[in-house]
Amino acid sequence: MNVLFQFLENRLTPIAGKLASQRHIGAIRDGFIGAMPFMIVGSFLLIFSFPPFSPDTTSVFGQAWLSLSKEYFDELMLPFNMSMGIMSIYIVTCIAYNLANSYKLDTLPTAMLSLMTFLLIAAPMKDGVLASQYMGGTGIFTAIVVGIYVPELTRFLKEKNIGIRLPESVPDKIRQSFNLLVPAVVIILTIYPLNLFIQAHFDMLLPGAIMAMFQPLVSASDSLPAILLATLIAQLLWFAGIHGASIVGGIMAPFYLYNLGLNQAALEAGQPLPAIFIEPFWSFFVVIGGSGATFALVLLYLKSKSVHLKTIGRLGVIPAAFNINEPVLFGSPLVMNPIMFIPFVGAPLVNATIAYALTKMDVVGHVVSLVPWTAPAPIGAAWGAGWQMNNAVLVVALIALDLVIYYPFFKIYEKQLITQEQAEIEAHRTISDAETANV
Repeated sequence: MNVLFQFLENRLTPIAGKLASQRHIGAIRDGFIGAMPFMIVGSFLLIFSFPPFSPDTTSVFGQAWLSLSKEYFDELMLPFNMSMGIMSIYIVTCIAYNLANSYKLDTLPTAMLSLMTFLLIAAPMKDGVLASQYMGGTGIFTAIVVGIYVPELTRFLKEKNIGIRLPESVPDKIRQSFNLLVPAVVIILTIYPLNLFIQAHFDMLLPGAIMAMFQPLVSASDSLPAILLATLIAQLLWFAGIHGASIVGGIMAPFYLYNLGLNQAALEAGQPLPAIFIEPFWSFFVVIGGSGATFALVLLYLKSKSVHLKTIGRLGVIPAAFNINEPVLFGSPLVMNPIMFIPFVGAPLVNATIAYALTKMDVVGHVVSLVPWTAPAPIGAAWGAGWQMNNAVLVVALIALDLVIYYPFFKIYEKQLITQEQAEIEAHRTISDAETANV
């Protein structure tokens, strides 16, 4: 355990700290967070277009829903197409805005230039119509590249004092507009010709080339080893007191959304859903109740004979139901607690393995919809898969399994705390008796 603490303190923690404060990773993470409301709403509306009922259902409600979705399919899909269907537009704008803000650049002009650049290379116009092939999930990695490239180019030109400089008497908005002219020209003279070259020689757009470069990573990200590695790193970071989910989630966000786009496209085409590792899978199967899958532990705390643990259980049970477990992490504490290390890291790994296997075998449904991570796990798991109740049943089963995993370590920790509490009571009683005798 001392070796583990030394590794976490001397090796893992410094790396995690640098990643957490790295401006580009932060811009990507905050960019995806900024675009999240559009994607959650769009995903929610997708469920209305594809009811969770078979065409031969005998349910009156199901038949009515199926009939409504068939009659108004285009109208129901329009909000989805204008949110999830073009999510790369929101993502590139938000990433560029956040990166420009970290550099103290003009945020809105830089974000708008990034949007123009993305459309220039990813959505060429033909016959008055913009191509939408790369506006959705397949354009995510291009959105990340452009969202970083444009602010970096703008910063470089500003540092080299290359641009149009207007007097201070000119209004700020006008000055900002003119400051953008040179970066816009440089982009048109660099990245646009590159796009035309790739199109002419390889019969693909630049986003297609970028997607081809990332394809091995995308394929690997949806494998069980990748899920277990991401889970292990997140849990080790949390055990060291660092917000592991934030760091790992920031890195995995583009893969989550790309995989979600694959599933949604397959659902619309009536094909089998290919992807498993998407954010709701993580939130509602792997880390039930928060990092460490601690909802089961909170249930154990509620019945504890230790005053301390029972108090933490009462305080933490409602937040844990909504996947918020900081009261348990720091109140128990679980952070740097050697007794709880094995279940804290092991329970999410077991959850991930079982959930992956059952999803792969189609025993439970694949994720087709983004769901707020604060949704209670059984509801969120069913909602994310188009209200497939098998997913909710699996969540309950995993909680029961987590109870078994945590129980022996909980009893050891409880016994230790009870001994300490009794010693404190005895010490307090001794002091009280001494004070009474003196009186």
